[in-house]
Amino acid sequence: MVLSASHLRFAYAGGPLLLDDVSFSLEAGRVLCLLGPNGTGKTTLLRCLFGLERLASGRVTLDGRDLSNLSPAEAARLMAYVPQDTSSVFAFSGFDVVLMGRTPHLRFMASPTRDDRRIAREAMTRLGVAHLAERAFLELSGGERQMVLVARALAQGSRTLVMDEPCAGLDLGNQSRILRVVRDLAEDGYAVLFTTHLPDHAFAVGGEVALLKDGRLDGPTAPEELLTSAALGRLYGTPVEVIRVPAGRAQGQYLCVPVHRD
Repeated sequence: MVLSASHLRFAYAGGPLLLDDVSFSLEAGRVLCLLGPNGTGKTTLLRCLFGLERLASGRVTLDGRDLSNLSPAEAARLMAYVPQDTSSVFAFSGFDVVLMGRTPHLRFMASPTRDDRRIAREAMTRLGVAHLAERAFLELSGGERQMVLVARALAQGSRTLVMDEPCAGLDLGNQSRILRVVRDLAEDGYAVLFTTHLPDHAFAVGGEVALLKDGRLDGPTAPEELLTSAALGRLYGTPVEVIRVPAGRAQGQYLCVPVHRD
């Protein structure tokens, strides 16, 4: 299964182009990390992929099927969205939130079946959050909520996952856990697109990386080829050094370090 975006253009009414001829593809078993400064349109791009924003031009397909021609339920069975966080005025449990992932598979006004509940429990077990099933979702830590939201996406049954800054606001330990989940899902055949503000994450998960700025997309390609000091300096408007340290994997680990000058 291949997610393909072709020549996407988008602008809010009266505003400049936020997406200007953006194209990329993502195959099953691969990870694509999207980087860009604040306000550059990363979340807007994700919303356009799901049809939540109306494109000026361009086309989004999944396995050759134009997503704009599918019903919301049909599209949801193919592609799942993991937001940065979610809030609710209702006291849902962790299990309730994960079970919501089964909604695209339910008939109108139907209740989740025993099989739906089994799938939700299996998704929580796979992510190591089964112990959060009875906990109130709003009382969970940021890292716990994020893992529950990923479990909800897995319960949805979609093999393509789109994650909007899944590590935002998380400590180093929870960031590492989320990135490990991303790698594991790709190894299991999922296609994963995620946005982040930290170039280190692109090196950590492997796969490919693309840079979005001023509406234009650079990449996708391998992080080692695209994430140079010069490219990151242009992207973020500040000097950045890309260094490799003898840690983690046998070939070492890349770190991207902003350079602060007096």
